[in-house]
Amino acid sequence: MDEHSPIFAIAVAAELAGMHPQTLRQYDRLGLVSPTRTAGQSRRYSMRDVVQLREIARLSAEGLNLEGIRRILDLENEVVALRARVHELEAALADELLARPGRRVFAAGVEGEVVSIKAGTRAQKSNQLVVWRPLRRS
Repeated sequence: MDEHSPIFAIAVAAELAGMHPQTLRQYDRLGLVSPTRTAGQSRRYSMRDVVQLREIARLSAEGLNLEGIRRILDLENEVVALRARVHELEAALADELLARPGRRVFAAGVEGEVVSIKAGTRAQKSNQLVVWRPLRRS
């Protein structure tokens, strides 16, 4: 089970959220919280729904009207969805970069030769001092 699993009946969810069950029905009608429905059409709330109900109560206590609360919840839900999508894309990009054959990284060795190194690593640094002297032309 996770936070999205619909496990709470309306009476339990109302108690957990500190609200009356009728308030939960009203919020469902207004679309502020959308619990899943069983085959018999009774509401089942997840822990995420309960957290959202508590957030609605907090925002309402701060003086926001229900339309303002709906807008805030929509934006917060959009941020959560976008973060999940970014995570998916980052994982897909990382998989693609690792799966590409022929993508090698090279560095210059001590003698100027080409040295192949693993992607994501750095070439070993040397602390040797090299003195450059220009050639004298006669």
